[in-house]
Amino acid sequence: MKVAKTRYAFPPGESLPPPPGPAQYPLPVPTEEECLALWEETSMFNNVREHSFAVAAVATFLAERARELGREVNVGAVRASALLHDIAKTYSILYGGNHSQLGGAWVAEYTGNPVIASGVAHHVFWPFELDLERYFLQLAVLYADKRVTHDHLVPINERFEDLLDRYGRNGLIRERMTVMHEQVETVEELFSTTLKVDLNEYSLDSGRLVQRA
Repeated sequence: MKVAKTRYAFPPGESLPPPPGPAQYPLPVPTEEECLALWEETSMFNNVREHSFAVAAVATFLAERARELGREVNVGAVRASALLHDIAKTYSILYGGNHSQLGGAWVAEYTGNPVIASGVAHHVFWPFELDLERYFLQLAVLYADKRVTHDHLVPINERFEDLLDRYGRNGLIRERMTVMHEQVETVEELFSTTLKVDLNEYSLDSGRLVQRA
């Protein structure tokens, strides 16, 4: 697929409808090889690839843990959305634009799966209800992204310190980041309670989340 290099933006003043929850019918899920091929097609920077692998490791852990507890979670879809969450990052660095909105549009076109695409489109901030039953994939990608600085698993506080240093250019942005920080802490509590695991007790080892000794 040739990705159209266009800039996407939602019309000013228009609110977004809630994204899709778990599909009631089969939707296409790209394989890991297909996700990596899209990385190649979009000339993803190596550091963004490393970050994406680490984010995918966290999101996959959450999905697999949910499956162990008997929840209906499509692990492959969660991993694909996490692998593709920064698919437009390289383009936005070079040419500008909102990488999450642009990435969501690209992934919708590439995969034909609106659930995977919404995980990409909303991995920066979640503007809807924090409902793990309905939005497990999207919230898993959001949370995983906020636990990884570059390619290292870090506590949420450390991740936001890095984000503030790099992007907190003015008071409005810093205020929004504070709201995002509070949201992710709530999401972490939801996952920890639902999955019956203390997520801060885990670290990344060889691309997998493992419990510290």
